[in-house]
Amino acid sequence: MRVVVAGGAGFLGSHLCDALLARGDRVVSVDNFVTGRPANIAHVAEHPDFESVEVDVVDAGALTDALDGEIDAVMNLASAASPKDYYALPIETLDVGSLGTRNLLEVSRRHGARFFMASTSEVYGDPLEHPQPETYWGHVNPIGQRSMYDEAKRFSEALTMAYHRTHGLDVRIVRIFNTYGPRMQPDDGRVVSNFIVQALRGEPLTVFGDGRQTRSFCYVADEVRGLLALLDGDQTGPINIGNPGEFTMLELADLVIELTGSASPIVHRDLPQDDPKQRQPDITLARTHLGWEPEIVLREGLALTIPYFAAELGLD
Repeated sequence: MRVVVAGGAGFLGSHLCDALLARGDRVVSVDNFVTGRPANIAHVAEHPDFESVEVDVVDAGALTDALDGEIDAVMNLASAASPKDYYALPIETLDVGSLGTRNLLEVSRRHGARFFMASTSEVYGDPLEHPQPETYWGHVNPIGQRSMYDEAKRFSEALTMAYHRTHGLDVRIVRIFNTYGPRMQPDDGRVVSNFIVQALRGEPLTVFGDGRQTRSFCYVADEVRGLLALLDGDQTGPINIGNPGEFTMLELADLVIELTGSASPIVHRDLPQDDPKQRQPDITLARTHLGWEPEIVLREGLALTIPYFAAELGLD
């Protein structure tokens, strides 16, 4: 296939480009490099089946001009995905979730291409149902500090289904839970990168609240396998792709300290507004319909990730 990956220079998008190329697909990475990094795709820049286009998906005209020829699938991973970025770019985050998603849907419609929408577990908000199945409608504060990301993704899902129902567009929707691994930005504000960087520098690990809130962490290689299983399958979704292993923030902090050999202490800070108390995917649909489940446990995934951050910080 010839696949357009919007957000292809981002953390997850660049790994997806790698996997598509490895299986023989042709890939067009579309990125405006606001949060994506050229370094993430530099290693495939000369690949004969890879093309990088610098364009903002919010600009419909520029996007149309940039994409020509046959397109078999459009995978929309274009969005700020870390708290640091979407707090700094709230309007841009809402624009890419609304205007950007519609422009990419129009590309899919014109080319008769399958459309893949990368949504997020954030659509569940601070969930009142645990673990979270795809049938759960969520508990989201629509005007809260992090609402720009939650609501942008919820709107993207609604728009994707509107195109599916109105135009018969072939679509897939995935809800991605916390993903980690090499190519995360060291300062991106997500908990795994925060803890690893702090531990490697010998700084205190910052735990918000009492540290008993939970998350489920999926290593990037497992996540990408799940995304491709959904892309290739016959399920519209939404389908959760994440690791159901559930850890408190204190458990994660202790594990990072152990694996880095750090002497860093743990310090507590006030819990941010609308920070979810629990987050764990129900992956019954992924197991049943896609034959997918994660293989890499948190300890193993962190051991694969820590050397990347050490290199990024010049500590290897």
